[in-house]
Amino acid sequence: MSGIHRIIFNRLLAAWVVVSLLTGAAVSLLGLSRIDGQLVDLTTAELAKVSAASLPLLNRAESQRSALNQLATDFVHHHAIAVEFRDRNRNKVAVAVNPIEAELEQELRRQSYSFPADADRHFKKITADGETVLRVLVPIKEPAGEIAGYVEGTFLVDRETLGRLRHEMIFTLLVVLFAVTLTTVCLYPVMLSLNRSVVRYSNDLLKGNVELMEVLGSAIAKRDAATNIHNYRVVSYAVRLAETVGLKPGEIRDLIAGAFLHDVGKIGISDNILLKPGPLDAQEFETMRTHVTLGVEILRKSDWLQKARDVVEYHHEKFDGSGYIKGLAGEAIPVTARIFAIVDVFDALTSRRPYKEPFPFAEAMAILQQGVGTHFDPRLAAAFGGIAEALFREVSTTPDAAVESRLQALIAKYFFASR
Repeated sequence: MSGIHRIIFNRLLAAWVVVSLLTGAAVSLLGLSRIDGQLVDLTTAELAKVSAASLPLLNRAESQRSALNQLATDFVHHHAIAVEFRDRNRNKVAVAVNPIEAELEQELRRQSYSFPADADRHFKKITADGETVLRVLVPIKEPAGEIAGYVEGTFLVDRETLGRLRHEMIFTLLVVLFAVTLTTVCLYPVMLSLNRSVVRYSNDLLKGNVELMEVLGSAIAKRDAATNIHNYRVVSYAVRLAETVGLKPGEIRDLIAGAFLHDVGKIGISDNILLKPGPLDAQEFETMRTHVTLGVEILRKSDWLQKARDVVEYHHEKFDGSGYIKGLAGEAIPVTARIFAIVDVFDALTSRRPYKEPFPFAEAMAILQQGVGTHFDPRLAAAFGGIAEALFREVSTTPDAAVESRLQALIAKYFFASR
């Protein structure tokens, strides 16, 4: 699975999980509420039958309640665990318990219970002895709408009815989850297409930035040395050393940008100093040193080129703190700048310049060794020593066009392959 496919898949999977959990919870809560509502409606309908019959009997004298007691007894015999009638003052006037469910009713009565203060319908679902029980209180109203009394029924919920309602809720939940899943699956190609477009535009923009980096670096190299192959070689050396010491891909991208643009500040140095054939005097050398500050100022105008800043700003620092422009020492110098310092000097030593011939490999390495601990990081210098001969042999026997081609492959690997 490619990078973009994996990213989209993981994000859609995460979204599916979150939406499914939230939707499932909502559907479950609504489903349970719906089950309660249906059960209460069923029991209320049963109580409505006895309510109408009890209306003329509720508020009679105690001596006249035998008919109400008989009504309650007949009702529980056919429909309920228990039934209780109260008059308009909420006093009990008749109670009947189904003998078959007497023990269950006693268990229910031991649970805390208080008569509601308002005149609305109320219910309470209770689990006792593995059974689901519903206690429903219904006000009994006169034709004029006034409260004549109350009837409270305790019903054993039929397992078959409860099972049917639960199956309906589960079916609804599965339908909703299927809809969420189907929507997620349908979104995958849409998001993939949109992301491909975004990635394509992003790659075009990145390609333009990389080309700008190369063009700017090559322009400075040509002005200084009449060739840009130094940039290609030194970037190749730097990447191989960075890979050897285990730098992360992001750090290597920053190193590549910095290696291309390390001398960008030389654009602000006059030709009579930059191209002077002989040694620079003290004043001229101070002016030459300002190319570091100038380079940092140039990069400040581009957010993307800030990736190159560490190398541009610190590639003349030395491990013992004697470099410029800040006199940093040791690991206070960014690792990308410490790597570049080694490969930049090595390439300068082994390259032909207008004022010198290239040093042989062994002599160049001996000169580098003299700077270990003072100019160069010992750990990085040792790592470079292990790969330098093979790299030098490879680069020195390869045409410039092939060196550039190999570098383009490295750039593609670190700037484009993971996108």
